Amino acid sequence: MRIVAIFFSILLLGVNLSVRAGSSVTPESAAPGVWQFTFGTPDQTTPMSTRHFEPDVAGLKAMPQCGECPLIPTAEFTDRGVIIRIPLKRDEMIYGLGLQMKDFQMRGTKKLLRVNADPEVNTGDSHAPVPFYVTTEGYGVFVDGARYMTFYLGNKKKKPETMADAVMPPPGEEDGWNSLSWPYERLGMDQESEVIVEVPASKGVRVLIFGGPTMKNAIARYNLYSGGGALPPRWGLGFWYRLRSYATQDEVIAMSEDFRNRNIPCDVLGLEPNWQTHAYSCSYVWADRFPDPKAMIKRLASDHFQVNLWQHAFVNPISPIYESLLPYAGDYQVWGGIVPDFLTPEARRIFGEHLWNECVSLGVSGFKLDECDNSDFMGYYSFPEFSKFPSGVDGEQMHTQFGLRYQDAVLEVYEKAHQRTYGLVRNTGAFAAPYPFVLYSDLYDHRTFINSVAQAGFSGLLWTPEVRHAADNADLIRRLQAVVLSPLAMVNGWYLKSPPWKQIRSDLNVQDVFDPDWEKTEALCRDVINLRMQLVPYLHAAFVRYKQEGIPPFRALVVDYPEDKNVHNLSGQYMIGDHLMAVPVVAGQNTLSVYFPEGRWYDFFTGEVYTGGSHVTIEVPLDRIPLFVKEGTLLPLARVTASTADPESGKLTVRVYGQHPQPFTLYEDGGEYDPSLRAVTLTWDAARQQGELKGGSKRGFYTVEAWTPCGELKN
Repeated sequence: MRIVAIFFSILLLGVNLSVRAGSSVTPESAAPGVWQFTFGTPDQTTPMSTRHFEPDVAGLKAMPQCGECPLIPTAEFTDRGVIIRIPLKRDEMIYGLGLQMKDFQMRGTKKLLRVNADPEVNTGDSHAPVPFYVTTEGYGVFVDGARYMTFYLGNKKKKPETMADAVMPPPGEEDGWNSLSWPYERLGMDQESEVIVEVPASKGVRVLIFGGPTMKNAIARYNLYSGGGALPPRWGLGFWYRLRSYATQDEVIAMSEDFRNRNIPCDVLGLEPNWQTHAYSCSYVWADRFPDPKAMIKRLASDHFQVNLWQHAFVNPISPIYESLLPYAGDYQVWGGIVPDFLTPEARRIFGEHLWNECVSLGVSGFKLDECDNSDFMGYYSFPEFSKFPSGVDGEQMHTQFGLRYQDAVLEVYEKAHQRTYGLVRNTGAFAAPYPFVLYSDLYDHRTFINSVAQAGFSGLLWTPEVRHAADNADLIRRLQAVVLSPLAMVNGWYLKSPPWKQIRSDLNVQDVFDPDWEKTEALCRDVINLRMQLVPYLHAAFVRYKQEGIPPFRALVVDYPEDKNVHNLSGQYMIGDHLMAVPVVAGQNTLSVYFPEGRWYDFFTGEVYTGGSHVTIEVPLDRIPLFVKEGTLLPLARVTASTADPESGKLTVRVYGQHPQPFTLYEDGGEYDPSLRAVTLTWDAARQQGELKGGSKRGFYTVEAWTPCGELKN
């Protein structure tokens, strides 16, 4: 028996040694066009094991076929965890890994995917790290783990086996090897390489490969595997305004009346932390400054305003749910409050039932989920990585999951009520595409905010460059122009008594000292907000495609034009749907170099035509945002109304770009409690120079008031 035992010990040792040295496995089909590789024994808690939405299998089956799995990853097991290796071709560019605010094309870099609200440098820290990337070769890779993974993106090579294998500088170029001007060749972009992923503290991991054959297909496949894209209710695509934190019930009503009296469209009013009795940490109980919130919400609803409430997930001892949540909370406090373990159904149920009783049943349409990320580098807030939670995860695993599971707790309330919602969140992660929540930040670098709109689209995320701070009125206008061309158009006046167009300086604003030219500034802001209202039908159609086909409504140009190397590092321009290209500018820019991809493009405001494949320097007056329409487009523009609930917003002017535009499909939305969609198709008869609208309901929400050929646009 002893000899047998020794034999098996040697056999097992041999197996372990072979596994530690490296292994490959046969792919399994996870869904149409999606392959799964399982190495070792994956952790019990991962994005796949905790997901809220199931894959949209029907949508995946409807996608173009992509043949065999495009690549084979391998794995090694070490004392540190699991190392995954994924091959890279020469000149293959990499994008994604969640919301990487400081980066765009990432080949040649290292990223530590760590949840952190203060990404001061380009290391991988993020409000929303996602272990998913796509490349210009037309496939995507997802690593299913809930740890702080490190991605080495084609920038590491093992030492040569012999001197003959060493790479030597070409004759006469030895001095160049001592400078910093040689990164392209030496970082391996001109040769085959690999992505190396280190998954710490794990004994196994799943890797999913998403087929193409294009980048757009691979991203769409990932989003459909996530459950399909989010589809906001129509009011979510209108204009939002958040009031100052200490606003009272009377001030909220007064603000709503001011918007309507001043003809400034607005669909959503947001209340900041101090609608509650306690905010840091939270009580989730209405403060005395709101003596009758139900009556207030009813009054606002009668004038077509939705209400969105700020909160975070750290529960104050004064909260009615504190005691019942104690057994289902982590072992460390944040701001004197407990941290619910939303991985447990009990915590989600207790939290959700209170939100229903206190808020949603009164008519609250959605929430802003703040500070569910992490800020321990700043010594400011959140729980440590060594925390323990009742579900069995530690603090690191909880940080990677917290934003998603927090959204689950809130979303389940609306799902039980069969009610659609749209809100904001400070942290999210893998498989987030179906969630009706948009990311935002407290940082104020406007250029970074603009770049993040496109960058978020690689990973199934939505991002808003919210308007919170502005240095002056010109900065306010430029920030507002960018936000209306994003997934959520919002001004956050949390420290302002009156809207910023009346007075940008907070010290004077709270004293009711308005700028002498405030009405001029207000008029400029009104025009920008009106543009958003005009675009709502177009944006809604783009979001429907996101839901049904997984195509991001806001995406980088490289997604649509991967063969064009001019767009491989172009982050400041992005597509909105299939037909609009936005190039937001920052304050102080009077001219701008715009790159036009293949085809012909029309200036939205002037109708001027630009030819694809060219860089053009254009003038950018303050009242103009660079927005361009692709030739062959029928662009529906809504009549501007006070809110999207006004039936007049269904009256359209359709602009015709080019001689032979393609049909365009709009959707009549069933409403907040009815997710049904009815297709409405716009077509143009070039021979007769006449347009036609087909489909929709019998009552016909959409009607066309005018068809405007692009040549008739006025400056």
